[in-house]
This record gives sequence, C-alpha cells and structure tokens, in this order.
Amino acid sequence: MKKRLFGTDGVRGVANIYPMTTEIAMQLGRAAAYIFKKDNPRRHRIVIGKDTRLSGYMIENALVAGICSMGVDVLLVGPLPTPGIAFITSSMRADAGVVISASHNPYQDNGIKFFSADGFKLPDETELEIEKLIFGNEIDSLRPVADEVGKAFRIDDACGRYIVFLKNSFPHQLDLNGLKIVLDCANGAAYKVAPAVLQELGAEVIPMGVKPNGSNINAGCGSLYPEVIARAVKEHGAHLGMALDGDADRVIFVDEQGHEVDGDQIMAICSLDMMKQGKLAHNTLVATVMSNLGLDIALRDAGGRVVKTAVGDRYVVEEMRRGGYNLGGEQSGHMIFLDHNTTGDGMVSALQLLAIMQRTGKPLSELASVMTTLPQVLLNVRVASRQDINIVPEIARTVKDAEQKLAETGRVLIRYSGTEPLLRIMLEGQDEKQITELAQGIADVIERHMGVRTKEH
Repeated sequence: MKKRLFGTDGVRGVANIYPMTTEIAMQLGRAAAYIFKKDNPRRHRIVIGKDTRLSGYMIENALVAGICSMGVDVLLVGPLPTPGIAFITSSMRADAGVVISASHNPYQDNGIKFFSADGFKLPDETELEIEKLIFGNEIDSLRPVADEVGKAFRIDDACGRYIVFLKNSFPHQLDLNGLKIVLDCANGAAYKVAPAVLQELGAEVIPMGVKPNGSNINAGCGSLYPEVIARAVKEHGAHLGMALDGDADRVIFVDEQGHEVDGDQIMAICSLDMMKQGKLAHNTLVATVMSNLGLDIALRDAGGRVVKTAVGDRYVVEEMRRGGYNLGGEQSGHMIFLDHNTTGDGMVSALQLLAIMQRTGKPLSELASVMTTLPQVLLNVRVASRQDINIVPEIARTVKDAEQKLAETGRVLIRYSGTEPLLRIMLEGQDEKQITELAQGIADVIERHMGVRTKEH
C-alpha cells in the first residue's frame, strides 16, 4: 500500500494546510493512541515534544486532545531536540513519543513524527496501520468516558534529564577546557540544551541562534548556513564552529580556518578513530547513496567498508539494526551513534568529535584531512508533482548522456526529496567544471518539463 500522509520522516507540510491541520493532528493522536495502547490494565503514556515554531502550540493541543480522547495520558516536555524526545520516551518507559517539528524547513512548515517505546522511529508497516485507522471508521466509536479519559502532565525537568544524558555520552576522563566554540542553535529546539552541555563540560561558548520567537527558526542560521559560523569563528578566533538544525538531530562543523566539515567528513573521522580502538562494529559504516565516494575510499584504505542505503535516516538505522552496526549517517550531518542513542543526535555527534579533538590534541582541520572529498554538485528543482523522469524522453536522454561522459570517474544520482516537493540532482566526479555543466544541463531540462529550479544548498 502507498502511504497517503507519511513521508520519509513523518507527516510534514505547511502548518494549517492539509495534511498539517489540527483535524489530521487529532486523528493521528487517536490512531497512535489506539495502536500503542497495550492489553494490560495500567495507564498508558505518550510523550510529546516540539521545536520552537509558532504552529507547535496549535498542533500540540490537537494531538493531546486526540490521544486523551482514547484514554491515554500525555507527557508534555515542551521544546526539546528530536533525539531528546526519543531518549525521554525510552527513559520514562512511555508507550510512544511524538515530535512536532519540520526539522530544517522554514517556520511556516511543521511536521509530526513518532517514536516507539524503544526510542526508534516507526517502520512503514506501523505508519500504514495509523493511516488505515485515520481513513477508515474502525475506531470512530471508541470513546472512553469518565475517569477513563486521558490526562496531560508537564515534565518540567526534561531538559535537565537530557543534558545529563548528553554529558554521559562524553568520556568521563575528558573535558572541553581550553576550547572556544561558536555554537549556532538555529533558534530551534536546542537553544537551551546545547549551550548548557558545552559550558558544563568546560568549553567557552559563543552562542548564536538562541533567541527563538516562533518564526525565526532556521532563518538564515543553523546547519543550512555554515557560512554564518565560519565568519564568527574567524571573528572570535575560535577553535571550531558547530551548527545544529531546527530540531537538533543533525550538526555541521567548520574548522579553525572557517572551512566546512560536513557529515561525511565527521563520519570518516569518527569511524576511523573507532576502528583504531576496536569499537566500530564489523569495521563497517552505514551511509546513504548521497555520501561522497571519498568516504568509501577512506574506509577502504583503512581496512573498513561503507554499506549504502536509500536517503533517509530511518533507512540508515534499519540497516544498522539489521546488520549489527553501530555508526551510520548522512552527508547532511545527521549521524547515528547507536552506542549512545537510537536516532540522529546532533549533540551526541558533536561530543564524539570533540572527544577525539581533546584526546588527540589535533585541530579539526587536521582531523578532517583523513578524507579527500571528490567534487560534488547538488541542484534542486521544485516540482508540481512527482512523476517518473524516465518517461520524459528528453530528460532520460540528458541523464544517460551525463552518465556516459562520467563513465567510471563519477556518478549521477537523481531522487525526490522525502520531505519537500523537490527533485534533487547530484553529480560527483573528478572534474568539478564538467560535473557542474552536466548537472546544470540536467536541471535545465527537468525545469522545462516539470518545475522551477531553486537555489543550491
């Protein structure tokens, strides 16, 4: 069955426009409560957290109403990073967790995604089951009354619990004394947590993006704009800069020279270090098809390997659990250290990298040199609808021509975004000028037939 609401990372869209309406949010709450309610007499509980978007209040209240109407209690944690909600869900032995966030999207968007009791995102089968309940009438008549209606409770110390959890992911014999760090929290969910963690571990922190107002999340700040922290690193003479996205499940760095260090490079640094310590399970890193070929080469040369999945952290995690691997992630900076958390966690990822810096005494620029990045070009085309590009002869010919010109020296990857109406065109190869021209040619043809190209990012 094809999913009607859920994408690769929950339900997402413009807030107050279908499917991100209060009506759908309430139905999602009812359906989820029905599914996660177990056949035993105890009270059932679902955690709800959110980022800093204005529409979060509206959607949160609709979810609470839906969940409570099915006789399930709600634990409200307020603004907290997505991985923090996964942690709280598992730590408090709740039946499920819900995150209200559209991650790196602009503030007018919002989303709803679920975690199961163990802190992992839901499989496709469960999301389809939720949709079936929403579009059917199976639970319409289920209306608990009197004392069987659910209650809502606020968990006031959720931030403190998550801060302690994050600090415990950092080696106890190390600290961050002597490090000056520029930190951009994207005016998002980590605006309180992230500065506190780094400061309590001893770092001097120059905070940015820590004044959310409901509409400035990801607005010219955060992981999509590394040039912001690059300027600040140079201005303050910092050792490095790090930028989170709106829900803080991803992180991007810049080194002391202001050069960007992306997720592929972070994974190369961490996986090679873990291999040396005998801590990288099966000497294998899990990455997506978007990751740079330079990452494969770096692991291969060190005696390791990279397993590739479809784009999306859920597919990375599924492969990690299937194969017994403990490190995986995406070029975007969304990394999963399964020894520490069940989902992508920007602060956990940052602390693992900072620990390597402190233990080795090496600057980030030197650590990042373990991987040579091949030139890569990414263009986005905004589309009106998703259709198979192979059925358009001119597009198919242009793509095939590019593949033939690159042959064994590069690759072409075209895919639809799982969260936005975008067609992503990625080319990789040894000659940057060549792949730029080829990518532009493909984008121009797709734009003529299917949509309007937006800026690169």
